[in-house]
Amino acid sequence: MSAELINNIITQGQRLATHSWEYGTFAEALLEWYNPDASVFGKNPFPDGKVPVLQVGNTRSLSYVEPHISTTSNTLVNGDGAAGDPASLGVSAILIGQTQPDYLSAADRQVQHLLNDVPRWSNGAISHRESVAELWADFIYMAPPTLAYWAVQTKDVNLLSTAIQQCVLYRDVLGVPPSAKSAAGLWHHIIGPQSQDLGIWSTGNAWAAAGMSRVLATAKKSQFANNGKVKDGIGKLTSIIRAILDGAIARDAAEPNEPLLRNYLNDTTWFGELSGTTLLTATAYRMAKLQPADFGSKYTSWADSKREAITQRISSDGLLSPVINPLNWNDRTPGKESPEAQSFAVLMFAAHRDFS
Repeated sequence: MSAELINNIITQGQRLATHSWEYGTFAEALLEWYNPDASVFGKNPFPDGKVPVLQVGNTRSLSYVEPHISTTSNTLVNGDGAAGDPASLGVSAILIGQTQPDYLSAADRQVQHLLNDVPRWSNGAISHRESVAELWADFIYMAPPTLAYWAVQTKDVNLLSTAIQQCVLYRDVLGVPPSAKSAAGLWHHIIGPQSQDLGIWSTGNAWAAAGMSRVLATAKKSQFANNGKVKDGIGKLTSIIRAILDGAIARDAAEPNEPLLRNYLNDTTWFGELSGTTLLTATAYRMAKLQPADFGSKYTSWADSKREAITQRISSDGLLSPVINPLNWNDRTPGKESPEAQSFAVLMFAAHRDFS
């Protein structure tokens, strides 16, 4: 993987991102690639227990995302009906807010909006949608990492526990029972009254596992790591992430002639695609570094083989394909470009570099 290729992947990612969650995910990818020590996966992301102070102009992730963040609203960007997606910009807003207080206030309003205004599922899970209670696996990458990061900013151990608990509540609704042979440990995509999709969407499972890895890293590296409730939560997150990766690896092993995970993991009529495969691969590397006792060579060998298959499918101009249409997960035509796939490749290469 050459420097030129990663630069091309990043250039294409910036060109393609046009939606709230795409801005937030691309900003996270830039932070992990260019400023690994400042990301929650760094060795000491909270010096003296505090959010690091970065100069926005010298930090590619923050200078990229700053114009996309609203400092005058209850959400960080227009979510177009989604409650979870605007929160994907939360970590960026908190980092910019270390030197520009308006952004810190905006992050605070976003967190309070999630906690106090957004509908909830009957078990207390915060809805991914503003108008109805509906749970999407995607939410886990967008909102809980921001809640956890704000908990460090405000030294609020209860909010950190809430961030972890939201992941568990989501698993309780979206998780497939262990008895379901073809999808044990994996998650349904969406449960709720508007857009229900009970399929085992590859990218949805990746959003969930990767989001939980960020929450876990935040908790483990925070000043609250030894708090009993937080410690218990770290154990729960580890198990839930491992169940998703185990489910994906099992589906993959069942089809030795298909190098990529299928768009719906347990449905062989779907094409193998790069978005979900790439982010799940990134998550395997992150977990192997974060929790090596639980994520040994089974996970890293699998990640290495997937990374090789993925890299072979990145064109010289930096585009990943085949990819699912991120705005229509039922589109049977293999897509030629996806903003989130570009970000996922950067996240994967950063995770592999930091692991090795």
